Amino acid sequence: MKFTKWRLSLLSLSLMACSQLGYAQGSPDVIDRLMKEFSPSTLSPEAQRKEFEWFREAAKPYKGKKIMVVSETIDTHTYESEVMAKLFSELTGIELVHELTGEDDVVKKIETQVRTGTHLYDAYINDSDLIGWHYRQGKVMNLTDFMKGEGKAVTLPTLDVNDFIGKSFTTAPDGKLYQLPDQQFANLYWYRKDWFDRPDLQKKFMEIYKYKLDVPVNWSAYEDIAEFFTVHVKELDGKKVYGHMDYGRKDPSLGWRFSDAWFSMAGSGDKGLPNGKPVDEWGIRV
Repeated sequence: MKFTKWRLSLLSLSLMACSQLGYAQGSPDVIDRLMKEFSPSTLSPEAQRKEFEWFREAAKPYKGKKIMVVSETIDTHTYESEVMAKLFSELTGIELVHELTGEDDVVKKIETQVRTGTHLYDAYINDSDLIGWHYRQGKVMNLTDFMKGEGKAVTLPTLDVNDFIGKSFTTAPDGKLYQLPDQQFANLYWYRKDWFDRPDLQKKFMEIYKYKLDVPVNWSAYEDIAEFFTVHVKELDGKKVYGHMDYGRKDPSLGWRFSDAWFSMAGSGDKGLPNGKPVDEWGIRV
C-alpha cells in the first residue's frame, strides 16, 4: 500500500492491510451473536441481519488480511477494541487489531506517520480537533469521494452519512468528509457579556484594536480580547481581571483545548476577520 492517503473509513474499508492470517469467516452463529450484542437496534431484525450478511460478503476478497487501528483509552474505544473488533474479525475473516494508548501518544503517532511517511496504522480514531491539520497535510483520505468511487464496493449501501451527529466538524473547507464522528464531546467557552456591552470598554477596545469588541470569530481576535482585559483593562469594579481563564490538571490535553474543532479550520481561505490578521493554524467557526 502506498502511503499517500490514509484509508480512514468504516470498519468495512479493510482492503489495505498486508499480513495473511487464517480466520473462519462469518459462521451463522457470529451473526446471531452480533445481533444480540447490538440490541436493541433501530433496525428490524431482518434489516439488521441483512446488513451483517452484506459485511460478510463484501469482505470476502480481503479475507486473511490485517487492519491496524489505534485510539485513546476511554470506555467507548475499549468496547470497540475488546468487543467490536473481535466480532468484526470473526464475521469477515479480516484480523482487526484495535490498539489502545494515551491521547497524547495517538497524536504523536499520527504526526510521525504524516511527517515521515512510515506506515504505522491504517486508521486512527482521533479528535476532530485535528481536522484542519489533516486537511492541510494532504495525507488523509477524502471519504466523500472514496465512498462514491474506489471504496464504493466496501461502503455499506444503507449508510446514511447525514445521520451522523457532528458531521460539520469532520468536513474540511473543500466540503469533503475526512472523518466519521464516533462520539461527541461538547466544549463550551463562556464570556462576560456584561463586560463586552460596557460602552467605556467598547470605546477603549476600538481605539486600540480598530474593530468592535464582540465574540471573537478567529484565534487572533481571541488573543486581542485576552490581551485587552489582562493588559489594558487590568481591573474592573475594584477587582483584578483577566482576558482568559482555563482550568485543568497538568495534562497534555490542557493545551489542546484551544485546538477544538471550532478552532482548527482557519488558515484555509480565512479572511482574518475581524482584524485582518492572518489566522494560520487556528480559527473559530461560528
